[in-house]
Order: sequence, then C-alpha cells, then structure tokens
Amino acid sequence: MDAMQILVIILSVFLAIFLVLAIILVVLLIKVTRQIKKVTTTAQSAVEHVNDFAAGASKFVSPALIAKFVMKQFNKSRK
Repeated sequence: MDAMQILVIILSVFLAIFLVLAIILVVLLIKVTRQIKKVTTTAQSAVEHVNDFAAGASKFVSPALIAKFVMKQFNKSRK
C-alpha cells in the first residue's frame, strides 16, 4: 500500500463519519424546529385568549368606572 492510498482511506473514513453526524444533526434540527413550531402555536393561542379576555373585561370595566366617577361627583356636589 502506498502512502497516498492510506491517506485516501483515512480521509474516506473521516468523511463517512462526518456525513453520518451531519445526517443525525439534520434530523435533530428538524425535530427541534417542529417543537418550536408547536410552542409558538400554543403561545399565540394563549395570547389570543388573553387578548379576548382583556377586550371583554374592558367592556365591563369602562361603564363601572364611569358610574363610579359620576357617583363620586354627585356625592361631592351634594355635600
């Protein structure tokens, strides 16, 4: 065996190892991106629910605050 043939064999083995590692890494990255997509979908849903709750609460809070202010002014003017 010539030195060049040994070098080619060594480089081929390292190339095969790195190729297998790259395939494993790509598979893991695909799994992570799917999990990130699920998390962002869940977070977006939660934000929409909080937004809906805040919008609903503001419909009830605004009239209550106005009524409280009017009653406070009415009581001040009465005294």
